[in-house]
Amino acid sequence: MANITVDYYLSLNSPWSYLGHERFMAMTAKSGATVRIRPVDFSLIFPKTGGLPVPQRSSQRQAYRLQELLRWRSFLNIPLNMQPAHWPADDKLATGLVIAAREAGLDAARLAGAYMRAVWAEERNIGDVATTLAVATEQGIDGAALRSQVDSCLAMRDADSLAAMTERNVFGAPSYVIGKEVYWGQDRLEFVQRALT
Repeated sequence: MANITVDYYLSLNSPWSYLGHERFMAMTAKSGATVRIRPVDFSLIFPKTGGLPVPQRSSQRQAYRLQELLRWRSFLNIPLNMQPAHWPADDKLATGLVIAAREAGLDAARLAGAYMRAVWAEERNIGDVATTLAVATEQGIDGAALRSQVDSCLAMRDADSLAAMTERNVFGAPSYVIGKEVYWGQDRLEFVQRALT
């Protein structure tokens, strides 16, 4: 099924993107699908689609979110800090570097995974320039060389965010879009798997 392309919309600050990332990348690699990684800005998407940032959600929804994160952490046996020291991170530089890596034909998905792991498992601050560049270096990517492209890449992110919302019906992270089908949430990966096979 090498002809299938998945548009992968995510946020580096999203624990759900983090929880699904490695499974998603493994299943698409196995199927031969092409992944177009698209980090987007949900602060642009939420106001137009009825979403709210976590602190603005009701206490009931916040409590349930924590229950679900605990369940999935245990079920997947993935390290996840429930209250990371540097969340939400200022992810502009990291996001810009992921997009710059994508545009340069580098392994942007692996870099995105490293940034999410830094936030959710390693207590590292991807809002810190030195840390952000160090994570890129650890993934074999020269972040310093790509840094000059970050502003133009963030403009691409904003355009992708608006297109994701208006053309693809994306409203949350992660979202996996195959053709006209949208699969929202890492708990929909079984359906993504079926679509790939």
